[in-house]
Amino acid sequence: MKMTLLLLGGVLLFAGIPGCEQLPQVRVLHDPLTPAEHVTLGQTYEMQGHEDLAAREYRTALTQKAGYVPALIGLGNVAFAEGELEESETYYRQALAASPEDPGANNNLAMLYLTRGVNLQEAEQLALRAVAQAGPLQPYVLDTLAHVYTQQGRYKEAVAVLDEAVATAPLEDRFLRERLIRSRNELMEMDSPADRREPTEPGTRSSPQRLRDQSAKGASI
Repeated sequence: MKMTLLLLGGVLLFAGIPGCEQLPQVRVLHDPLTPAEHVTLGQTYEMQGHEDLAAREYRTALTQKAGYVPALIGLGNVAFAEGELEESETYYRQALAASPEDPGANNNLAMLYLTRGVNLQEAEQLALRAVAQAGPLQPYVLDTLAHVYTQQGRYKEAVAVLDEAVATAPLEDRFLRERLIRSRNELMEMDSPADRREPTEPGTRSSPQRLRDQSAKGASI
């Protein structure tokens, strides 16, 4: 793979048959993968824990197509996983500059703010924008919005949003549905009224749901 990457877009010289009066043959190798395919490969590496290889694929996609939103989101996700939150925010904002309504970029930036415990009002607006555009990602972005409300101490609204998330979650995704139901039940079981409880401590959600732009894979969750 390393040798192949070194040769992509390069020039190889092949000598002619010995004894023949032929000029060297020049072959230009082109990257056979599209930007979307590089992002898909990057996502595979990322899921396997190979963030360095994932970042390489995302950057390659950007060299082929500047401002490619799925690749920017991917780099933001890698930076997030490595704890580089300022760098992650930069990539998500670049993605939003290119596509302001993108549900993945809006959701992920909202989750980043939740993790840092800052800009909760902006996080709410980002999550609401993601919900409006989410499509098949709806239960995931609703989960993000519920966490925003929870951190703001708006527990009743969080429960209502989680109810909607459960209703829109695919029946076959048992893990997602169980997680949403568990979160909803925990909120409903709180003893004191929702509007009298203190918000949760900032940064308590250590593993945010990071959405990937599904246009890169041509598939839905």
